[in-house]
Amino acid sequence: MVRLDTAALAELRRAQVHQIQPEVALPSYDPNTLTPGIVHIGVGGFHRSHQAMYIDRLLNTGGQTDWAICGVGLVPSDVRMRNVMAEQNNLYTLATWHPGGQAGARVIGSICQYLYAPDDMEAVLERLADPATRIVSLTITEGGYNVSDATGEFDAANPDVLHDLQSDAVPRTVFGVLTEGLRRRRDRGVGAFTVMSCDNIQGNGHVAHKALTSFAQLKDPGLAAWIAEHVACPNSMVDRITPVTTEAMRQQVADLYGIDDAWPVIAEDFTQWVLEDRFSLGRPPLEQVGVQLVQDVEPYELMKLRLLNASHQAMGYLGLLAGYTYAHEVCQQGLFRRFLMGYMAREATPTLRPVPGIDLAAYQQQLIDRFASTAIQDTLARLVFDGSERIPKFLLPVLREQLASGGEINHCTLVVASWAQFLEGTDESGRPLPIQDRRAEQLQAAVRREEQQPGAFLEVREVFGELGSNPRFVSAYLAARESLKAHGALGAMRALTEQPEVSSAAASK
Repeated sequence: MVRLDTAALAELRRAQVHQIQPEVALPSYDPNTLTPGIVHIGVGGFHRSHQAMYIDRLLNTGGQTDWAICGVGLVPSDVRMRNVMAEQNNLYTLATWHPGGQAGARVIGSICQYLYAPDDMEAVLERLADPATRIVSLTITEGGYNVSDATGEFDAANPDVLHDLQSDAVPRTVFGVLTEGLRRRRDRGVGAFTVMSCDNIQGNGHVAHKALTSFAQLKDPGLAAWIAEHVACPNSMVDRITPVTTEAMRQQVADLYGIDDAWPVIAEDFTQWVLEDRFSLGRPPLEQVGVQLVQDVEPYELMKLRLLNASHQAMGYLGLLAGYTYAHEVCQQGLFRRFLMGYMAREATPTLRPVPGIDLAAYQQQLIDRFASTAIQDTLARLVFDGSERIPKFLLPVLREQLASGGEINHCTLVVASWAQFLEGTDESGRPLPIQDRRAEQLQAAVRREEQQPGAFLEVREVFGELGSNPRFVSAYLAARESLKAHGALGAMRALTEQPEVSSAAASK
């Protein structure tokens, strides 16, 4: 067993030469010679399985050592990442699994520095101001942009925003940090870096630009004008299913590859990154390592958000109510597969634009196969985390467009109704459900009001906006709630798909 750090790389190479160590791809570059040209805020499993992996590919081609990554953590939950990255000299193992069970692994060295802002905010701000930094990328979750789904406006009343607006405040928020870094660059005559969102939001670059310029306008209108003119915020679509690393997964990496890694990353072997080719200070040649550089990301965004991400919400709530734990358990059931395919084909696809190079029917079948892979132990609880940020971005846009066009809405509406039932707190066998949502108290209060005021849940305007007053949607929602109460998740889906009964996971436990 080799404990992962830079000293271990030579030992791993020697062991592989003598065929006493399983094959693991190792960096062909020296991690000690790298310079960060990218600062990434929000280093987690997805960033390490996706963007950092692409940069690792690029570094392995040779001659691109000034495009490595400096990771930044802003919140208390990033302490563990700080500690693991320090112990392992910023190295980690990425293990990928094919649906058929074939595995592969590589050690990633593209993150050459990690800064935890509460330890030293000045170091973070100076890294942002450094002329070597040309891109700042973000995975800060769908809710991290502080922009209302209902109004599209930046929330200037957020307590952390109010703190950051104080004179000489040490910034707490992502956009407070970015604004101060850009102020230093402007004052020193250094060009503006690109802000590159990699979060699952339609028009994520536009949303990042909205948040950044809105905060800057409140802080310093002159700086806001400079940012609006000089900072590029390209849109992107990112895709790779990456479950939360468990202790069992960590042990699996140790057993298969002989590497003692405190925080490896496990992911499916599928990966996709579609990126708008618009940058302030240049970019790495990502097209050499499989990234699609395009002029218009929107068709790819809509495809992924409305097919993959919205399907995650559908299987998550309905699956948890029926007693399932994992995505693959759900998608190996014919009833769920038919329901998801019905949603994608009949409700989501009519809202999409043609996607260059993509057969949408084949893409939908591929999604089901990816979801059903037993190799990726992706929990339904992960899929439904912070639903009040995800449902409005993934599912409600489909619902709005279908209402506007007179199209079908029953699959979408059943998902919304299953979310409301989920918020009641227990599954159909009475077991507690994993409710983790920043608006949980408000949402659960609205669900409780439905006993006397049916449809009260839809009146949470921060989530549903004007949808709560749409008679067709309200009627369909009330019918879906009744169906769930009377027949359970499986029965309600069966009523839509009109297929024979499929036994639930709960019944087999």
